[in-house]
This record gives sequence, structure tokens and C-alpha cells, in this order.
Amino acid sequence: MYQFLLGKISTLSADPLASALSEQAPEGARRIPWLAGRTLLARALSPAPVPEIVFGEQGKPAFVDARPYWFNLSHSGDDIALLLSDEGEVGCDIEVIRPRENWQALANAVFSVAEHAELERERPEAKLSAFWRIWTRKEAIVKQRGGSAWQIVSIDSTFPSALSVSHFQYGELSLAVCTPTPFTLHNDALRVL
Repeated sequence: MYQFLLGKISTLSADPLASALSEQAPEGARRIPWLAGRTLLARALSPAPVPEIVFGEQGKPAFVDARPYWFNLSHSGDDIALLLSDEGEVGCDIEVIRPRENWQALANAVFSVAEHAELERERPEAKLSAFWRIWTRKEAIVKQRGGSAWQIVSIDSTFPSALSVSHFQYGELSLAVCTPTPFTLHNDALRVL
């Protein structure tokens, strides 16, 4: 079973569930996304409580006993995504498709030869969306492994593996998941809060 939930940080962080968690939230810039993420987790697991969360070597959050669920959170701008699974470790990434001044230089630095070829096959007006499509796939793979963002350069999202990688563009959002068993992102697979 996989659940993929989308929400707005501004809405979720103002939810009554977030108020109940505010004493546990970190201070500073991470506070609001943290509250939104915990609220999204609480909604997905309801009526069961959110189990205690621990962090792996690279900072990936997990439930203390890692069963019966694995999860991954991602946010971009005011948008936040949660992938919940009972199949094993998962990774997800969400990015607002937006201009980025140095996106071509970034692609040159971290994309594989096959990913560059994918990007080059696109029409000029579609290249920015293709950049974010490839980027989110790479991030989802790194996050599934519990790796660091610095490892993104070693990932080739076009290379066949035992993992399932799926991408979906939802409006101006680029969404990607990496799962241990097949799961395809599409409109009916999304739950928008």
C-alpha cells in the first residue's frame, strides 16, 4: 500500500493538530514546514497516533520501529508532499516548476549522460519542466536510500534498477517517488488536502 498526499504548508501549519504539536517543533526557519509535515503524517495515519520519529545517519526521518510504515516528506514553496508505505523504504520529492537562474549549469554538474540526452530531446520551451522532472526523480532516489543531497551527482535516474521510480507533473508541481515495489504517480494516486 502506498499513500501520496499533497498539502499546503500555510494551511497545515495553522491546523488545530499543528497547535497541539507546537511545543515539539524546532525554532527558526524549519518550524512551519515541520508543523505542516507532522500534521500531514497525523492525517495520513489517523486515527492512530504518529509513532515516535528518529533520524538516520544522513538525517532521514523514520518511525522508531520502522514498521508497519515507512515515509518520506518533501516541500517546495508552500507545497508539501508525503509518501507513506507499508512496502519498505520510500523517497519522494516535490518541486515547484520555476525558473532557476543557473539550472543549465546545475544540470551540467549533476546530470548523467543519459539524463542530458533526455533533456536535449525536449523542445526549448519544455526544457525547464524536463530539468525539474529529472531533478525530482534523482532526489526521490537519493531520499529513498537515506542519502545526502551531495550524492545526487552519483544517481542516474534513467538507469534501470530494482526500485520503481515514477514522475508526475501536477499543475506547476514536479512530483517523483522511488519505491521498493511498483507504484505509479497519477491523478487518482494523489490525495490533496
